Amino acid sequence: MRISTRTRYGIRLMINLAANYKKGFAYLKDIAKDEEISEKYLSQIVIPLKRDGLLVASRGVHGGYTIASPPSKITAKQIIEILEGDLALIECTRDQSSCTRSANCASMNLWAALSKNISDFLETVTLQDLVRIKEEKILKLVEYSI
Repeated sequence: MRISTRTRYGIRLMINLAANYKKGFAYLKDIAKDEEISEKYLSQIVIPLKRDGLLVASRGVHGGYTIASPPSKITAKQIIEILEGDLALIECTRDQSSCTRSANCASMNLWAALSKNISDFLETVTLQDLVRIKEEKILKLVEYSI
């Protein structure tokens, strides 16, 4: 399983917005500079996040972007599913009819369990957790008790 650059940058965008949540709206150009990501690339990432209700955009002098809910209410799973799609590692764990062997396939259970564990873990990690990790400069999530 590989997480796309789009999703990695999307997580960074959301952490940046969550860290500045109480300050109001942020300009995409400022986030792009802070995160060293192309503003044009970020402008494509905000589209699905806004469409699915995780971001709010405002036009004008005091406009920009902010997260739509408090950082404690947005999970890594929500962001990743919006930007990557379903977290199922292989098609047959999402749709058993996609494989003629699914009824007799022991490995499918392995992939389904792994997909569930990943999903369950990502559901426990909030933007608030990620901001705290960033602020405390903790480099490894596994060293941090979420």
